[in-house]
Amino acid sequence: MSTYDLIVIGGGPGGYVAAIRAAQLGMNVACVEGRGALGGTCLNVGCIPSKALLTSSAKYAEISHLSSHGIEVEGASIDIGAMMGRKDKIVGDLTKGIGFLFKKNGIDLIEGWASIPAAGQVQVGDTIHEAKNILIATGSEPTSLPGIEIDEQDILSSTGAIALDTVPDHLVVIGAGVIGLELGQVWARLGAKVTVVEYLDRVLPGIDGEIAKLAQRALSKRGLKFQLGRALKSVGKTDAGLSLIVDRVGKDKEEVIEADKVLIAVGRRPVTRGLGLDALGVALSARGFIEVDGTFQTSVPGIYAIGDCVPGPMLAHKAEEDGVACVEILAGQAGHVDYNTVPGVVYTDPEVASVGLTEEALKEAGTEYSVGKFAFMANSRARSIGETDGAVKVLAGDDGQILGAHICGAHGGDLIAELVLAMTKCATVSEVAATCHAHPAMGEAVKEACLDALGRAIHA
Repeated sequence: MSTYDLIVIGGGPGGYVAAIRAAQLGMNVACVEGRGALGGTCLNVGCIPSKALLTSSAKYAEISHLSSHGIEVEGASIDIGAMMGRKDKIVGDLTKGIGFLFKKNGIDLIEGWASIPAAGQVQVGDTIHEAKNILIATGSEPTSLPGIEIDEQDILSSTGAIALDTVPDHLVVIGAGVIGLELGQVWARLGAKVTVVEYLDRVLPGIDGEIAKLAQRALSKRGLKFQLGRALKSVGKTDAGLSLIVDRVGKDKEEVIEADKVLIAVGRRPVTRGLGLDALGVALSARGFIEVDGTFQTSVPGIYAIGDCVPGPMLAHKAEEDGVACVEILAGQAGHVDYNTVPGVVYTDPEVASVGLTEEALKEAGTEYSVGKFAFMANSRARSIGETDGAVKVLAGDDGQILGAHICGAHGGDLIAELVLAMTKCATVSEVAATCHAHPAMGEAVKEACLDALGRAIHA
């Protein structure tokens, strides 16, 4: 029997980062991972492979637009096998990299699926390991709809959608959230007809409504077809492929959509089964999330939880921040995560990035605010690179504090970082506007949006 200061269950972004930080703080640490590879969903079948495919598909799509630059390309073709091979190599290299970091920091990797027979004990196979503290970082998994069984052959989750060996003729995406739009664009770029079916009357629920409209308009221009206000009722297999029946929400009208592949992208749920939490008395929410206090401790002393399996945004970088804060608290330090400044990014073309409150949330709360906006159409760098869709939108309080920032545009995921830092450091729109930004650069749109919030934009 081995004894540790901390055993982390789960080797995803939250778990492996927590393990490394704990080791840096002098703890004797082990990490249990049953997948056979470190990195969790994000690295193995989520964030990283999807971004690899987004990049590959973007390069292919760019070819068709090069004529405006005076460049003609003939005979371009797609090798899906090579594209998938590149993706798999990236994933493999990165998982090996985490293994190297474990060895560098003296972290024991225990391979297998864990359960917690009692506080202070983690069982893997027939072996029980003892620990002063246990950190659950088991993440989340795709969810489906009632009566719809995901087989990863024809009816896909995100896992199946990043592993297709041919381009579908018609891919129907159920859900206009982050995963649905990203993977829908991958296959649309590669030649598939892509129809996005969404229950709500808008795309990207939770994103600022004005920015979401800009994103939908831009994605429509790039080949995605949207059917909003529709609910999937059933998926049937036919000789020709798949037949979907959808309801027009509130109109009692059914429609039939024929497809050869369906991607179910309606959300994710926490993974806690098999851990033995019920027997331990660990409190769960109605939706199955592990309830934790301000120190990430569960209702059972000595057992902690972070990341996707606890309430909050299901984001890899949020899980990382959770993990660092949790182990720093265990080490007697002042670990803290400000969830108001956790950004979210949709890596479509154009990218959509957001931090803080939306305009809808401010209106609902009755908060006084000003709006600053700047369209990329008026940005010199955006014009130069041919990426003029979208805008930067900044929401500021009466005192100039940035309450929320939202971007639809090229490199939006990078541009949002400046506004996240501004919010973290309580910088005002005046202070961001007074910061010298390089010219010509996309970041000038951030400065101009802040100027616009003050009523003095230069180029608008």
